[in-house]
This record gives sequence, structure tokens and C-alpha cells, in this order.
Amino acid sequence: MARRGHGEGSIYLRSDGRWAASISVEGGKRKTFYGKTRKEVQEQLKTALHQQQQGMLASGPQQTMKQFLAQWLEDHKHSIRVRSYERYEEMVRLHIIPVLGRYQLQKLTAQQVRAFYTKKLNEGLSPTTVNGLHAVLHKALDDAVRLGILARNVCDAVSPPRRAHFEIQPLSTEQAQQLLAAARGHNMEALFVLALTTGMRRGEVLALKWQDIDFAHNTLHVRRIFTRRPGNRYIEAEPKTEKSRRSIALAPMVVELLKQHRIRQAEAKLQASETWQERGLVFCTAVGTPLNPSKVVDRFKTLLKKAGLPEIRFHDLRHSAATILLSMGVHPKVVQELLGHNQISMTMDIYSHVLPTMQKDAVSKLNDALQG
Repeated sequence: MARRGHGEGSIYLRSDGRWAASISVEGGKRKTFYGKTRKEVQEQLKTALHQQQQGMLASGPQQTMKQFLAQWLEDHKHSIRVRSYERYEEMVRLHIIPVLGRYQLQKLTAQQVRAFYTKKLNEGLSPTTVNGLHAVLHKALDDAVRLGILARNVCDAVSPPRRAHFEIQPLSTEQAQQLLAAARGHNMEALFVLALTTGMRRGEVLALKWQDIDFAHNTLHVRRIFTRRPGNRYIEAEPKTEKSRRSIALAPMVVELLKQHRIRQAEAKLQASETWQERGLVFCTAVGTPLNPSKVVDRFKTLLKKAGLPEIRFHDLRHSAATILLSMGVHPKVVQELLGHNQISMTMDIYSHVLPTMQKDAVSKLNDALQG
């Protein structure tokens, strides 16, 4: 029989010995809580009444994490970039659902989420990867809160592991000169020099088309990237961000290399005859098809050995361009626009190692100016 305390809704003892409490929610429905003691359900009801007064009481249907995440992915399939969706889907399918999928969405606890992160770290995932899992899970649960399915996001109460700090390995000006000397006459010379002098990402360089280069004004326009799909397939896609769509001024030596490269490509096209597949790509195979990014990296590593340089990532050519420019006193805003960073703070954070030298140079110039 129901017994109602002052302002606490209905609390009653069920025939199975459990206590239950319920309150009215939107749509004329009732939300019910269960517990072993009257005090337990009374506390649950007290919390629910407070949330209801604050407009924070979730009244959505009960579902498992697996059910919710499957629908969440489907809802986001056409609203985010293809590569982003694939990354979300992979994290949810391979990591989140196998561990958290069986739990009720509305009953997921901070302790369960924290145990999930610990489990993944113990399995050998890096802190950076677990941070990525946290970001996806947090985003999904935030959407559940906005939809009124959840009252709060339990991820807010859990701190993900600290990201591992990755040290970039830029080339010095002298090392960059060594690389250029070793690349002279190489069939990918124009590709490597372009990457080093513009700071373009590998996917941006490989997706570059002749129509993107304005030889009259010595500029190029970044309009697309190559992005990886399942099965190591690469397709053309939109640049990462709006800022990634940008115009880049080309150094005269790069313009000359690109012109020579275009002549050699025209000769290769004639030799390939009907086997040539016209894609308009600046850098391509002997039959016009896109280059395999992994093979480009292999050729780059071979070139580094020839130049007597330490092994670095292809992406470190981008870091090298930025570091050399900043060390020469080029304004960080110019470097930000060259690289296509969304915020100048991102540029300053990544290349903070250059700032002390810049500051010393600035103080020295100020001293000379004031004494002069």
C-alpha cells in the first residue's frame, strides 16, 4: 500500500520485499525507483524531485549503452566528416561497447567509466588513445543529456589519463639544407621540397592538382586532402577545417621545381599512352594514379639516410618549416596561416620551444635600437 511522506511522492513496499518510489514526469507518465530499504528509495526520490525542480530530470526510455551508442552513431553518420565518423565507430565498436555496452545508460556510473579507462591502459593502449575514447564517450553522453535522456554526464566526474607528450623533431636550417642537397635529382624532389617549404600535410601534398597551382602569381591553393578509409584505401575529402583551406605563396626555387616536374610528368604520360589515368594530380604514379602514402614515407626515410640525417616522420617536415620560419623572426600569425591552424594559440603551443630564442633576439634588437 502506498505511503506518501510530505513532498516525497509515493513510496511503497512491493510484494517481492523491495521498496519502490515514483513521481509523475512529463507526458503523464511516472518514473519509478527501487531499493532494498525505504531510506534508500527516499534518497533517490529526494534527488529526483530536486532535479525535476531544476529541470534536470531525465525521463527518456530505458536502454543499454550498446543501444544508445548504435543510434548515436547513426544520427551522426551524415553530419560529420567521413574520417571522423569512422574513427568514432571504430572506438565504439572495438573498445567502448565490449566493456560498457551491457550497462543501462541511465545507470552508468563514474566508477564504471574510470574502471573502463584503467582496463584499456592495462591492455596496452596509450594515454593519448584512452583520451580519445574519453572524448567520444563524453560527447555521446553530452548529447544524451541535451536530449533529456540523462540527467548528467558521468564523464564529468572522471579524469582521463594525461596525454603522453610527443616531442616534435624538426630539422635545423643546416639539416634542411642537407636534405635538399640529397634530394637533388630525386624523382620525388619536388614533393619533398614542397612539403619542407610550405608546411603542407602529407594528405594535402598528395591530393594537390595542377589546377590548384597558380604559376602566374606563384601560389597554390589547398582545396582537398587524401584521407584513409578501411582497407587502407585513400579517397579525396574536404580539408580538416575551414582554416585548412588556404592559399600558400611559393618560393621561386619551388616554382621552378614544379615546372620541371610537370615537364617530366608530360613525358611519362606520353610513354604510358592509353594506360594513363588522368586525375590531374601533381604527384602520381607512372600511370597517373595516386601515390601510395606508405611508399612515399619509405622513400623519404631512404633519403634521410642518404643525407646522413636522423630518422624523423614525414610530418616533421611540416614542423621543420614552422620552426625555421619562427627562428628567422617571421611573425607567428603568418606561420599560423601558412600551416592552416585554427588558432594562433595552437601554433604558439606547438612551437613554444622556439620562443626563448625569439625573445632573446627581440631583446637584443631593442637594446641596439635604444642605445643607437
